[in-house]
This record gives sequence, structure tokens and C-alpha cells, in this order.
Amino acid sequence: MKKTVPPVCVVDDDPDVREAVENLLRSEGFEVETFASAQRFMARARMEPPACLILDVNLPGLSGLDLQQELVDAGIPIPIIFLTGHGSIPMSVRAMKAGAMEFLTKPFSADDLM
Repeated sequence: MKKTVPPVCVVDDDPDVREAVENLLRSEGFEVETFASAQRFMARARMEPPACLILDVNLPGLSGLDLQQELVDAGIPIPIIFLTGHGSIPMSVRAMKAGAMEFLTKPFSADDLM
């Protein structure tokens, strides 16, 4: 029986960023799911957690930082890489203290993300 690898989930309200990150990850052999909001990610059909979550900080409705906190509070360990166009030191400290793996500012290089 073939073992399925969980996807990398990309949550960003900017369709150009979602598409660029999806294309980069697929070119590296990753399965990818994309979402325009935290709410859409939370409503995804698959039950198992993703291999990694690439998450924008500023999202409509529930922010990326708030989604991270909800996952932490629920005991759902997902490696998170944050992306933001408007980051601050306090924002990055909050994300990293809550367990984020990386905090990248847009525009970011493909090498930095990989």
C-alpha cells in the first residue's frame, strides 16, 4: 500500500503569492493545497494535519498569528513558516515564541523559503 505524504498548505489572501509559492513547492516535488483565508484552511476536507503550513500574517478575518494560536491551543503541532509584507519585530517574536519555524518578509527568495 502506498503511503501518502501530507501536503504543504499555503494560506495567503494574495492570489499571486499563493500561485507563486504553489508553483515553487510543486517544482520541488511537494503536494500543495492553497487557501485564501484561515477560515478556508480550517474548513479543509482532509483530517490529518499538513506537513507544513506557509501562512500569511495579515489575512481577512482570522489573522495568521491568531490561527497559529488556535492550533497551539488545540494541541495540533504543525510546522509554520510565516510570510508577511508588513512585519515588525514584536510580530516576529510572537510568532517564533509560539513555535514558528521561520518568519520571512515579502518579497522573499525561493532559496529562503525552501
